[in-house]
Amino acid sequence: MNYEDFYQDMQPQEKSIKDGIASLQRLSKAVHKELESGDIKNLAKDIASMTETAAALTSALEGAAETVGNFDGKAYFENGDFADQILAVCHERSVDVRGDFPIYEMFPYRVRLDVENQDIYLDRKKIQCLRPSSFVETVTKGQEKLNKASFNALTFAGELASAYDLALLKLDKRPGTDVYLSSLYKILAPMGRFRKDYDQQSFAFDLARLYNSGEDATKKGRRFQFGPSRDGKKSIRILDKEGKEQYLATICFFNEEVDA
Repeated sequence: MNYEDFYQDMQPQEKSIKDGIASLQRLSKAVHKELESGDIKNLAKDIASMTETAAALTSALEGAAETVGNFDGKAYFENGDFADQILAVCHERSVDVRGDFPIYEMFPYRVRLDVENQDIYLDRKKIQCLRPSSFVETVTKGQEKLNKASFNALTFAGELASAYDLALLKLDKRPGTDVYLSSLYKILAPMGRFRKDYDQQSFAFDLARLYNSGEDATKKGRRFQFGPSRDGKKSIRILDKEGKEQYLATICFFNEEVDA
């Protein structure tokens, strides 16, 4: 199954419906004027035309209903056609996507396909959309909006530094030690209700913006650097300025004057 085939099949029927409604609106205005002016001859003629147009419109609606009824949305989801076509559109439009059916990542979004109910979840938001190109457009517009949102890299770096210092105390580590970013996230969002408003994908997106900002020091002059990890589960996937994936696992803050 392919939604675009269904879309093309619906185009003539949609046009017939649109034209029928437009004709009825024009005839309705004419009937109103004729009734006010007492033009009985044309009034009768236009009412007859409205009857014919209404019959044609009913036929077009019945045909459209049959076409829609023949589109098996559940099978479209279950057999993987929908997911495959989403991936194809992403590839065509150079939208980064990772994951396996039914859960994908379109950074920084998490996409989940609910096969049973034929729904899509973009993070926690349910979207009723069976047209792959339309869904991908929703994703790209959301990404553009997020990228345009104001972001102060130095402020975020300072917040990370504060979380880092708390982590050192908790872990009994020395300054300059690498600390997992996942540990800092738990400090920044310590409770479940906070994580609903600021989930790990949002954290990853902020890390990406900090990474891509080129900043490497806080307002107070503390330098920082990200590090990798051999444990892939500890890494946070981001996209750099070129749209290439990078994996960040740790961060350390240090003062060059002290550590030199």
